[in-house]
Amino acid sequence: MQRCLKLAQNGLGLVAPNPLVGCVIVHEDKIIGEGYHHQYGGPHAEVVAVNSVKDKNLLRSSTLYVNLEPCSHHGKTPPCSDMIIEHKIPRVIIGCADTNPAVGGKGIKKLEGAGIEVTTGVLEKESLELNKRFFAHHNLNRPYIILKWAQSSDGFIDHIRDEGKEGPATISNSTSHRLVHQWRADEQAILVGTNTAILDNPALTVRLVAGKNPLRTVFDRQNRLTKDLQLMDGSTPTLIFSDAENQTEVKPAANLEYIFVEKEEVIYTKLCETLHKREIQSIIIEGGSMTLNSFIQQNLWDEARVFASPQMLGNGIHAPKIECRPQSQKEVAGDKLYFYRNYN
Repeated sequence: MQRCLKLAQNGLGLVAPNPLVGCVIVHEDKIIGEGYHHQYGGPHAEVVAVNSVKDKNLLRSSTLYVNLEPCSHHGKTPPCSDMIIEHKIPRVIIGCADTNPAVGGKGIKKLEGAGIEVTTGVLEKESLELNKRFFAHHNLNRPYIILKWAQSSDGFIDHIRDEGKEGPATISNSTSHRLVHQWRADEQAILVGTNTAILDNPALTVRLVAGKNPLRTVFDRQNRLTKDLQLMDGSTPTLIFSDAENQTEVKPAANLEYIFVEKEEVIYTKLCETLHKREIQSIIIEGGSMTLNSFIQQNLWDEARVFASPQMLGNGIHAPKIECRPQSQKEVAGDKLYFYRNYN
């Protein structure tokens, strides 16, 4: 099962809205086949693993390991549970059940109904963690929300700036910057607030690593964003959440879509509802301080990743604060990276 989890991780950033799945087939204590779900719309992990077995006759006396319950419904591909039954694989070991209503235990029941010996809950905690984005989407009806920021050793996220007069403070190092771009490639969406969009003029794209650009999202309740900003360039799909009564007359560029929020609607709720309907299962919030603090105050976050730099700013904009201890930490070329989890 550990091998399944390791294989499944290879699909991060490529298979959503499908889950991350790895599969290993064992015959007489020897791995004879393995595979993982490579990309959305492609063969599932179980199919890849079965296809990798050279002598298919061995399947009739083998055990199939998979970190997530095999699907039982027709989607982009046929049901994996049917394929397992067809090949008469006698034993299936599963990491965790699938809470997707289209599956929801049906795959396990179908396998058991065909006389297959099924064991569930092997490395269940690790299996649930691997697909935390997938489960947030199906269980919470919203994307998995990751907060990210960098702060100086004296607790500031940026110096105080006037619009257009100077760029943002460079707090974290180049290795940390590269890691952030990998995170962008791993997640399906990214968000900043109006002030950050104007003052930093970020592109919010993946440039330092290979990978797909996330869906760019930005809050702009007062229609302050101007068409010369990088977020407005139409280079990659972008959603702008704006007040319905402040609609702009500027014609949207290609890949640019306005989501108008009524006065009585909560913009954070609108964001989650919109992304959930579009099957966007994860979003990374990159700032600024006001936007990050708003998500923290509303307890609307699942994970926070905080870079702490050894440099000092002296004064500036205070970094957000999370009222819990970090779950773990590591060093990134001199920066300290703290990981927080919200279990509420």
